[in-house]
Amino acid sequence: MYFKDIIGQDDIKARLLNMVRQGTIPHALLFSGPEGTGKLQMAIAFARFLLCNKTTESDSCGTCPSCYKMNKLVHPDLHFVYPVINKSKTSQRPTRCDDEIQSWRDIILEKEYFTLDEWLSSLSAENKQAQIFAAESDIITSKLSLKSTEGGYKIAIIWYPEKMHQACSNSLLKLLEEPPQKTVFILVSNNPEMILETITSRTQRIEFKRLQESEISARLQQPPYSVESSTAQNIAHISSGSWHKALQTLSINEESQEYLEYFMQLMRLAYARNVREIKALAETLAQFGREWQKRFLSYCQRMIRENFICNFHNPSLNFLTIQEQNFSSRFAPFVNERNIIGLMEEISLAQRHIEQNVNSRMVFFDLSLKLIILIKQ
Repeated sequence: MYFKDIIGQDDIKARLLNMVRQGTIPHALLFSGPEGTGKLQMAIAFARFLLCNKTTESDSCGTCPSCYKMNKLVHPDLHFVYPVINKSKTSQRPTRCDDEIQSWRDIILEKEYFTLDEWLSSLSAENKQAQIFAAESDIITSKLSLKSTEGGYKIAIIWYPEKMHQACSNSLLKLLEEPPQKTVFILVSNNPEMILETITSRTQRIEFKRLQESEISARLQQPPYSVESSTAQNIAHISSGSWHKALQTLSINEESQEYLEYFMQLMRLAYARNVREIKALAETLAQFGREWQKRFLSYCQRMIRENFICNFHNPSLNFLTIQEQNFSSRFAPFVNERNIIGLMEEISLAQRHIEQNVNSRMVFFDLSLKLIILIKQ
């Protein structure tokens, strides 16, 4: 990942480059902002620039030994810390970041932009909670106490520092108070308010803004995507300033189409009060895995919200695909001030029940019966 590969955020790129030119690189940076705006990618590009042996005016050279190592994320002076799930069978030795380093490198090199859920899915996390465990603190301290392998900077990128165990946070605080020489910490967070204030106060915060629709549209029209202009503009609008969402919309797959088909079927049967078919639909939905069911219910929440907004007749506020727009043009009047809260609450409750391993057949049948009442209000 180079600066040139990152979509938008030109002011942040310029700011980081000026830090290097003026020799004012802080020992700790906090990259914060919405998901899909390039925070982790910028952290990696900045690390590459700091470690590069022959930088240009505005980017890494791409040809020096350091850049070759960065191509595979194996530079010995770059360290990653990120949430993992505990796969260890003994409490004496919980899972550490280094245990999952190959999976971590793979997902970055394959996807570049990805979410915490996608990372956990690659680890087969299921319902396990991800965390940066207490044991990680000793590893971080040990790595950064050593001299730089190549004589330059040592860089630690901490992804989702809000997931750090209390002991790990305290250890990081000590490192930030007395940082090792030529060490740069880059914290990458979606929720900086969940990080210890004593930590954030010792960082220089850089806020990432949502991407401009024009920036997303322009990138989509370039290789390897080469999307037609009007389609790219529509995707950029739907993405709500997130490149990750733009890629998700671009790669609308069979599962995404399934969500829409089942949502339309669910709402139509509820409106028709067809209990027999509703029962059959509940049986069908119960056959999918729980992760699919949770994603489907999240999709239902989004569609309810978008249909409610449709009633304001301001297209700039809506983020729907063309297929979704076609259905919503007829369905939107049935989502109004009288039932919007009830609809969202019932779908959220169904999602919680799925997470708690309640019988999914019962969950979907019960949800459908409640929709029958709400949709006519």
